[in-house]
Amino acid sequence: MGAVAVRASSSPPAGPPAEATAIRTRILRVTLAVDEARSYWERVDPSVPLASRAGRAFEERWFGGKSLERVRFLISTFGERFDPFPGALEALRRFVGADPITRQIICHFHVQLSDPIYRAFTGRYLIKRRGLRSPTVDRDAALRWLRDEYPDRWSAATEVQFASKLLSAASEAGLITTKKAPRTVLLPKVTDLALTYLLYSLRAIRFEGTLLENPYLGSLGLTEGFLEQRIRALPSVTFRRMGDLLDFEWAYPTLAAWAEATS
Repeated sequence: MGAVAVRASSSPPAGPPAEATAIRTRILRVTLAVDEARSYWERVDPSVPLASRAGRAFEERWFGGKSLERVRFLISTFGERFDPFPGALEALRRFVGADPITRQIICHFHVQLSDPIYRAFTGRYLIKRRGLRSPTVDRDAALRWLRDEYPDRWSAATEVQFASKLLSAASEAGLITTKKAPRTVLLPKVTDLALTYLLYSLRAIRFEGTLLENPYLGSLGLTEGFLEQRIRALPSVTFRRMGDLLDFEWAYPTLAAWAEATS
């Protein structure tokens, strides 16, 4: 099936879904959960109401031997992370066999979309840490950041748990090392498949920033000239810069259409 060139600005049409702005606490119980998310993509039927999915997931052991309570929470969490965004489940069902790096980057992106705390931590704070002479982070540093950003919001014990979970999630995404105290801030590997998924997704979502400057790509070290080089190498997106004028040309009209044609 040949690609049809579709020109579009970097701004999505009026009324698309938006990145979450309400504070979330789900990350305290579920970080990226890449393997469980893959099972969700593979088995979920979007036509089944979210409230009715947990029983089937438990009976069919989507998540192995996890308890019904845990399955309910996973289903609710993944419903929040993936369901609202146009074409996501259609595309992800086609990418269940993708390489682990692609899947972890996609999961990181969707946690960012649905969790403004994780988005700020990875898309602002870790970027600043990456630019330091000693680009490291530990739990105490993460805890100080959390208290500065969200003062007097949670108990001290919850703040410590938040800091630990934010570090764990960032480690799962490949943004920091797994070694503790301190962890080195990394430039993660980003496959062309993952980058194309992010660009086609962002094109259909309202978010703070532009397609070239945002916390999603910034958290992955994809900024400025390096990002433009990466985009120019993608077969499903054409990018041109003429001074301050940016021009994107999309080979497919939607994320789902791209996934169908390329999977």
